[in-house]
Amino acid sequence: MKLASLKNDSRDGLLVVVNKSLSKCVAVPEIAQSLQEALDNWERTEPQLNEVYIALNSGELNSEMPFCTSECESPLPRAYQWADGSAYVNHVELVRQARGAEMPPSFWTDPLMYQGGSDSFIGPCDPIPLSSEEWGIDFEGEVAVITGDVPMGVSVSEAEKSIRLMMLVNDVSLRGLIPNELGKGFGFFQSKPSSVFSPVAVTPDELGEAWRDSKVHLPLLSTYNDKPFGCPNAGVDMTFSFSELIAHAAKTRPLAAGAIIGSGTVSNKQGTDFGTSISEGGVGYSCIAEVRMIETIRDGKPQTSFMKFNDKIKIEMHDKSGMTIFGAIDQQVVKYE
Repeated sequence: MKLASLKNDSRDGLLVVVNKSLSKCVAVPEIAQSLQEALDNWERTEPQLNEVYIALNSGELNSEMPFCTSECESPLPRAYQWADGSAYVNHVELVRQARGAEMPPSFWTDPLMYQGGSDSFIGPCDPIPLSSEEWGIDFEGEVAVITGDVPMGVSVSEAEKSIRLMMLVNDVSLRGLIPNELGKGFGFFQSKPSSVFSPVAVTPDELGEAWRDSKVHLPLLSTYNDKPFGCPNAGVDMTFSFSELIAHAAKTRPLAAGAIIGSGTVSNKQGTDFGTSISEGGVGYSCIAEVRMIETIRDGKPQTSFMKFNDKIKIEMHDKSGMTIFGAIDQQVVKYE
C-alpha cells in the first residue's frame, strides 16, 4: 500500500491512497483526513485503506485523480518524533578517521541516534531555504520507518512488528555548524534544519523480497546537479537494522504512533578502505561530507565544496523493474529571504 499527503489548508495535509505506479491517487476523508489520524487508528484504518489501494490499482474507482509529487507534503508534514540513527558505521568511521580520531569499539554494538526537529518538515519537491552558504550545506540520503505505538523496553524481535510505513529521507545538514555544536557536548540543533521525506510512504510488503532482516536491500540513488552521485545498497553494511534502531529508541520511553526512525546516511565500504565514486566505477556516496572525508584522508585536505544556492539534489529508489517506489525527493537549495 502507498500513501501520501497532498498540500491543503491544514497543517497535516490531505491523506490520499496512491496507486502502485504513482500515477493516480484518491482522497479518503471518510477513513482518515490525515496520515497521522490513520496511524492513530491503524487497526481500523489499515484494512480500509488497503481495500481502496486494491480497487485503485484494479481500476474500479471513479473518484481517482492524477498524482503529482510536486503537490505533496512530506507524508507526515510534522510528527511527534523524529529520531535519526547512524546505522552505517562506515560513515561514522570515515568522519572520525578524517579528523584523526579513533572510533570507540562501542559504536559497533550501540547505535548512535539524535533527536531531530519534527515540528516542520519540508515538502519533497519544495526548495530548501537557507541563509548562508558558509554553513556548509549538505544532503544526506537515508531510509526511514514510521512506527505504530511502541512500548518502552520493546525487544528487537518484537520491534519490527511496529513498523507501519517506510520512506526516503534527505536529512539536510549544515556541516560548518556541527563542530561547535558537538563541542558543547549537547548534540545537534542549529546544524540540523528541517528534514525532507519522499512523496510517498509505503508498507513494507511493497518492497517484496527486498525487505528482509528488517533492512531494505535496494540501491539508494542520489543525483546531484543532474549527475549520478551515489547508488549504495541500503541493505549492505547496515550495522544496525531498523528493529535494532527502534528498540534502541524505545529503551527508556515508549514511542507514539507516527514516530519516525531514520537509518542515517546510507554508506557502503565497497571492499575498499574508503569506498569509490561512481566515476571510478564504484557505488558512490549519499552525502558530500563522505567525499570530502576521503579527499582529506587521501590528499590531506578536501577539494569538493558543499552545496551552493541553486544546487539541486534528487533522491529516489527503484524496484527491480526500474519503477520508482517512493517517488523522488527533488529539491533545490535557495537563499532564505
